[in-house]
Amino acid sequence: MASSDAQAQPLPTNLKLLLIGNSSVGKSSLLLRFTDDDFLSEEETAATIGVDFKVKSVELDGRRYKLSIWDTAGQERFRTLTSSYYRGAQGVILVYDVSSRQTFDELIKWFREIETYCAEDVVKIIVGNKVDKEFSRQVSTEEGQAFADRMGTLFVECSAKTNFGVTEAFQELVRRILATPTLWTRGPQPVRSPQAVNLNDDSGGYLGGCAC
Repeated sequence: MASSDAQAQPLPTNLKLLLIGNSSVGKSSLLLRFTDDDFLSEEETAATIGVDFKVKSVELDGRRYKLSIWDTAGQERFRTLTSSYYRGAQGVILVYDVSSRQTFDELIKWFREIETYCAEDVVKIIVGNKVDKEFSRQVSTEEGQAFADRMGTLFVECSAKTNFGVTEAFQELVRRILATPTLWTRGPQPVRSPQAVNLNDDSGGYLGGCAC
């Protein structure tokens, strides 16, 4: 529930959310399922190169919000977006694959990036994706929840393939952001679509359309 201070401030209409995590955990599939209610198999999708960006309007508790959702590549060679990507984010979704122990174990490096580039009060949610692969699960629900508790974040499990828990994950994140007024009372955070990404530019400033 939002505090009285939050209620005294006008609620935001635009929120910036990030999807981060290792390659092939299903970040793009989660984004596509949430924004377009569609799903592409791993055989039909290619790894995100640079940044994908989608906007979705949602209604929560009688109010409408525009979510600008950024999905970045998880491969190490593309992780040069640094502060341009993270700047102005109010919520971060850290995704791992419940059938891949490595993607879970490496969440900690993504937390380090958040600590480096995001505001201290940014809202975080850990999402264990691909629960439809229960037969090959390597990370239990209890282990995921325990890690989230230790890191002080929200936690859900979902499946982009079956649409289990996807909408709920985004809604829970937005509700927590709305209950954290310091995230949206610092002034407007304009969001523009990312421009073409030059993967050969090592200057760190190639994301010309970042939210600044």
